[in-house]
Amino acid sequence: MKRKNEEIHHDEMKLAGKPVSASRSEMTEIVLPAQTNPLGKLLGGHVMHLVDMAAAMAAHRHSNSYVVTASVDYIDFRNPVNLGEIVILKSQVNRVFHTSMEVGVEVYSENVLTGEKKHTTTAYVTFVAIDEHTRKPKQVPPLILKTAEERRRYQEAAERRETRLALRYDNK
Repeated sequence: MKRKNEEIHHDEMKLAGKPVSASRSEMTEIVLPAQTNPLGKLLGGHVMHLVDMAAAMAAHRHSNSYVVTASVDYIDFRNPVNLGEIVILKSQVNRVFHTSMEVGVEVYSENVLTGEKKHTTTAYVTFVAIDEHTRKPKQVPPLILKTAEERRRYQEAAERRETRLALRYDNK
């Protein structure tokens, strides 16, 4: 019995890598009055909710498992999104650690009358993969990098993680 458990554990350690492209996700939504402030701008909290959803899709696709949000390292609101505009969210896994993944999300707005698109928000969200049976963190497949842009994002994710871990409240 012990040998069989060791073999299963050993097989888990040799997960096949997946390319960044396998995690890429995109979602769109139109901005309705109930989602805006009195100035007709999309609520920041609603943008954060959409970012979490888009990022979770990329993390699910990469890990093929349940995922939970572990942290949001960064969210930057560059331009407002107006009532009636289309909001476009693009996400992808930037880096895989052992059981966690950093996902980058870029948010754009599109004016339906003029077609003008603006980059409105950037965010970095970390997820942990969860085993469906034990409900404990599980190993994530390695990330296969194919482009210079993917390698740049991979390196920057390591720097953000180092900062995040150094600032954790339980490290003091």
